[in-house]
Amino acid sequence: MTDPDRADAVLTIDLDAVAANWRKLQRMVEPALCAAVVKADAYGLGADCVAPALAAAGCRSYYVAQLDEGIALRRHLAAAEIAVFDGVLPGAEAELAQHRLVPVLNSLDQIDRWAALARGGQELPAILHIDTGLNRLGLSSGEVERLAAEPGRLAGLALRAVISHLACADRPDDPMNAAQLESFRRLRGKLPPARASIASSSAIFLGPAFHLDEVRPGAALYGLRPLPNQPNPMTQVIALHAQILQVRDVDRPMTVGYGATYPVRRPSRIATVGVGYADGYFRALSNRSLGFIGDHPAPLVGRVSMDLVTLDVTDVPAALARPGARIELVGPHRALDQIAADAGTIDYEMLTSLGMGQRFHRRYLGGPT
Repeated sequence: MTDPDRADAVLTIDLDAVAANWRKLQRMVEPALCAAVVKADAYGLGADCVAPALAAAGCRSYYVAQLDEGIALRRHLAAAEIAVFDGVLPGAEAELAQHRLVPVLNSLDQIDRWAALARGGQELPAILHIDTGLNRLGLSSGEVERLAAEPGRLAGLALRAVISHLACADRPDDPMNAAQLESFRRLRGKLPPARASIASSSAIFLGPAFHLDEVRPGAALYGLRPLPNQPNPMTQVIALHAQILQVRDVDRPMTVGYGATYPVRRPSRIATVGVGYADGYFRALSNRSLGFIGDHPAPLVGRVSMDLVTLDVTDVPAALARPGARIELVGPHRALDQIAADAGTIDYEMLTSLGMGQRFHRRYLGGPT
């Protein structure tokens, strides 16, 4: 759908806000470098639009999760360094090299297969991932020791970076953060020189000790709060507005929505809006969240269904709450972390779920000209 006036819902993505968030983080960590994590299609916001905006702001290093994401991103970033967190899956070596992608090598097997390709031709770039306690991907301390004892395994590889990832970065007082940093420093010292990186979005706010040579923000770029229970220093990036399809009058003993979960308590006006869980607006928000028309709150009542939600607009002036008017579901009055709390989840999941919605009209603001 190309006409926003005819769209049930409009997702607005502010590319200038993304760029401003990156510049803010880069200033915070200087002289370290600030990369950008644009995996999952830039958290659902469109890497084909987000990455060029970041490049125009000065970003030169990017991280994705999967090979196909890297291949797609290379079409928009001819010269940037693009790293792939999954590393080298069996049989993917040639494609990684063809598209000039940098695998994040997570095991000795991945190192051996990537180095074998390098020794068969040109030197190849690589990033080593050390697991320091998260116990997902990455070389164990024992594997790092083996690699240090057998440096020939890295022959043919141009080591760009050594990275790790914190388990509890969103809890600044958790002693695991300092323990992981110390483990990383110790293990990194056994490997050839390369830039070091341990900080994603939340860890940037743990202080300069965690900045090292490079930081890798993702969520903070897209306006999410880096640390819970603290003011959000990032600029909000997305807004979601949905059109009122119908307004109806209800009164006791009527109910609203599937399962009759909302009993009407007074004479009320109910607005039906064209968004649902098929768009990433979680069913868990049933009877729990809010929309806004101007500065007027409108409680969500009844269950969120696949295509529709219902909101109580009784206390909103009738001239504003009418068919064709738009309700703010995400925006200045209602940040993603508030909505995520309503749904009992985290704002990362809320952002990617909404971003992956295929039925919204997308409106991009700003970006490179």
